[in-house]
Amino acid sequence: MTTIGLIGSGNIGSTVARLAVDAGYDVVLSNSRGPETLQALADDLGPHARAGTAAEAATAGDIVVVTIPLKNVDQVPTGPLRGKVVIDTCNYYPQRDGQIAELDDGTSTSSELVQRLLPGSRVVKAFNNIQFSHLGSLQRPQGDPGRSVLAIAGDDAEAKADVTAFLDAIGYDAYDAGTLGDSWRFQPDTPAYGAPYSDPEAGWPPPPGSGRRVTAAQMRERLAEAGR
Repeated sequence: MTTIGLIGSGNIGSTVARLAVDAGYDVVLSNSRGPETLQALADDLGPHARAGTAAEAATAGDIVVVTIPLKNVDQVPTGPLRGKVVIDTCNYYPQRDGQIAELDDGTSTSSELVQRLLPGSRVVKAFNNIQFSHLGSLQRPQGDPGRSVLAIAGDDAEAKADVTAFLDAIGYDAYDAGTLGDSWRFQPDTPAYGAPYSDPEAGWPPPPGSGRRVTAAQMRERLAEAGR
């Protein structure tokens, strides 16, 4: 059974962990404040979840989800991640992360930066363009006509296949948006970021159950609308 390591267990991380446990995966949670601060979440998730350090999550995970502020990715332990599939959920917010010239001028995407900061890992972008309450409520079983897609991007075909299988298990179809260099098409301030899943009448923060299904055709259209 695949183990999912979580480096970062905030809104997105804890939602992914819950979806993973519900699908039968083991999860190892971590954050910057220490395992003791995650014990309540681990207890709530049940016997398939435990809290650990970032290094323990990186070591234990067959797939590791890095879901922390982009400015902190350089603090992630790189050794245990070599050769592993890393799901990058990080977004670049200059007001939080500080100005990063190569992201400001478009010569790099945030996921290309994450790949360079985590050498030897196999980075796949996912989960970054959906609000956590929508992520936790739009999942559907395989074959359900109401299933949504989630965009992914990566440079390693095998890693993308592994992430596609994980998404399938937790209730989503993957939409392959291309390489890490193409991932700008679903970064913040693009048509594919957030809005496809959001009901404009629901208000903010969106209440549980207010997410909208997104089809492959709809995601394709939103990605095509993106401009730099």
